[in-house]
Amino acid sequence: MHEAVARECSAVRERVGILDASTLGKIDIQGKDAREFLARVYTNKWAQLGINKCRYGLMCKDDGMVMDDGVTTCLGDNHFLMTTTTGGAAGILEWLELWHQTEWPELEVYFNSVTDHWATMTITGPSARDLLSEITDIDLSKESFKFMECREGMVADVPARVYRISFTGELTYEINVQANYAMHVWKALFEHEETYGLTPYGTETMHVLRAEKGFIIVGQDTDGSVTPEDLGMQWCVGYDKPFSWIGKRALSRPDTRRKDRKQLVGLLPTDPKVVLEEGAQIVFDPKQQVPMKMKGHVTSSYYSPTLGQGFALALVMGGAERMGEKVYMPMADGTVHEAEIVSPIFLDPKGERQNV
Repeated sequence: MHEAVARECSAVRERVGILDASTLGKIDIQGKDAREFLARVYTNKWAQLGINKCRYGLMCKDDGMVMDDGVTTCLGDNHFLMTTTTGGAAGILEWLELWHQTEWPELEVYFNSVTDHWATMTITGPSARDLLSEITDIDLSKESFKFMECREGMVADVPARVYRISFTGELTYEINVQANYAMHVWKALFEHEETYGLTPYGTETMHVLRAEKGFIIVGQDTDGSVTPEDLGMQWCVGYDKPFSWIGKRALSRPDTRRKDRKQLVGLLPTDPKVVLEEGAQIVFDPKQQVPMKMKGHVTSSYYSPTLGQGFALALVMGGAERMGEKVYMPMADGTVHEAEIVSPIFLDPKGERQNV
């Protein structure tokens, strides 16, 4: 498996890979108050999102803790398509209905699960544009189709919605077609396999690629006790929105404002061959007496063929102020792993690769 993941990671970073992302939750949201509703359930703003524009959003519970994330696209003034985590799709639909029916019944907004209606093929890598241009009439030029935008057109002679969003940090197009057209489109892409080196990649590879970019997975890098600011995602919180939204009041509590909260950081093991264990407890002083004072834990850990070493994401107390410091992970067999706290973005921190 490790050899397969390394091969697939290299294919995405160097050429182009394809992932079946059909399992992502998809909720169709319509109604004259749809935009208002989104602004109340997401932490960020939605009033000015234009048609065919996409926006990443965080969703918090009423205690201010992150419960889901995803990209929502404006398909019309009163029409949006929300994506959710795969495992959270049913729960999020129920959550939206709960708030609508019990708290804001005056809003005219309607929700429908369309997860099974759309098949999603994500093609990602430096050659993604060249590959897709072989089978679509959509203008894929950087000037006409920018990052975080959506276009409708024909792909392999069937109607499609194509989103230019990325969970790998590479140039990416998410092709969405009616589910029963999926195999046809998949085969059409693979007619150009040899020309572009098209390589299927799986979930294990996707985890490595997204972690290299510091992209979180809700439920893995969060555990129900993590706020947007703990994740370093203050940019995704609209504190100046002129009304309340779910979680806003909780995020003003003294406890959620503490500077010593566990915060998302990157870890680079001192020994580059080491891949830290996910869930490993973190201490600042490995020589302290047992029971040791735990200061955090590893949330995601992988070997990166691009970086040539193991790397990890972790939640560490006051981690944002501890860049460059060493932390330690005592293991059950008596060994102690050492790692340096670094930025959680290990690759292309300016995002240049996804914006080409």
